[in-house]
Amino acid sequence: MSAKRAATVIPLLLAACAACATTSAAAAKQRFTQDRFVIGLWVEPPADDQMEARYREMAGAGFNLVTDCCMTTRPEQVLRQLALCKRFGMKAIVPCLEADPARLPLSAACMGCLVKDEPAVAEFPGLRARVDAIRRERPGKLAFINMYPDYVNPAAVGARDYNDYAERFARELDVDVLCMDHYPLFRPDQPDGRDAYCRNLGVMRRLSLERGVPFWNFFNAMPFGPHTDPTEAQIRWQINATLAYGGKGVLYFCYWTPTGGEFPKGGAIITPDGRRTRHYAQARRINAELNNWGPVLMKLVSEGVARIAPNTTDTTAALAGSPLIKIASVPGDPAPDCLVGWFRHADGRRAVIICNYHFAYTAWPTMEFAAPADKVTEVDRSSGKERPVIDDSPAIAGLQLSLDAGDARLFLLPPQ
Repeated sequence: MSAKRAATVIPLLLAACAACATTSAAAAKQRFTQDRFVIGLWVEPPADDQMEARYREMAGAGFNLVTDCCMTTRPEQVLRQLALCKRFGMKAIVPCLEADPARLPLSAACMGCLVKDEPAVAEFPGLRARVDAIRRERPGKLAFINMYPDYVNPAAVGARDYNDYAERFARELDVDVLCMDHYPLFRPDQPDGRDAYCRNLGVMRRLSLERGVPFWNFFNAMPFGPHTDPTEAQIRWQINATLAYGGKGVLYFCYWTPTGGEFPKGGAIITPDGRRTRHYAQARRINAELNNWGPVLMKLVSEGVARIAPNTTDTTAALAGSPLIKIASVPGDPAPDCLVGWFRHADGRRAVIICNYHFAYTAWPTMEFAAPADKVTEVDRSSGKERPVIDDSPAIAGLQLSLDAGDARLFLLPPQ
């Protein structure tokens, strides 16, 4: 290239690069960025004269996100909802009541707009246009679309199989948050639904890492259809499995009990006439712990997940690459039955979440970390602060940790 031509071309290339960088920065500003671990719900309280008390009650149970579906249906109700969310430290994904996304509320309490629940493949082009319009007219707001779980009939939604559906959803809609709803069966007279739930979480984890976006999921908190009313341990198990797979949000199905032929038993967190069920106190306990863990969870990037089942003969091989060397049990105890997720912390440290796979029995696994025990800290669920690891059975050789039914614990280790 001649000096004269270089003098002409190089400034043009630099200008083009600067323009691309500016365009990329502008595009990034249009996209939603999650700033907190999400604890949300489906079916909000009615927009009636008790609305203020109901939203105070929601916040009191530790929820930080309201996802609208049927109770807030008019613009003035949405504005009132957003004012109450702002007052009580929550955010809302509001219904898209207007065809023009430029009319989406500007309130800081508005996280975004509920575009569609469970779309088929044929709907993707129209929904993508809607996503792009919301980004353009309301930069930073979330165009929220919830996808089907993996027990949907693929042919009915226009896909070859579930992976095809999920991959096309993520690619063609280019969403800023992946989300699905999967409700495992816990019935004693039906096949156990937990492994299928984890398989679906595995799909979400993979797509989340490939796309560089967080994933959330709805889980079951009430009896409906063929589903029994979950115990607190079963609710914890569903949430903790999501955390082990790297989820950045969990959403209860349901908060306010819906009515209709599928819900004759009632039994969500709040009854149709406004009474608290036992699930309210359960959610308050669980959500308090999630809010304490949340700042740490938001700094973790998933690196692996392993199921340590009772028939796992070599836990060291199963945990290869994780911050754990092995999991064992003391003589006379049942074989370990755990779900283990490991992560890279934003500060370079390693992290590991250990879940008791049982929802009806406690577990006392003997753990061997890939670091001296005095270099490992645990994130305390009651405070969110780090504290030294405590051996729950110091009279027994090795480091034993106790896990209640469906429970989980979160540990941090030095960089590798």
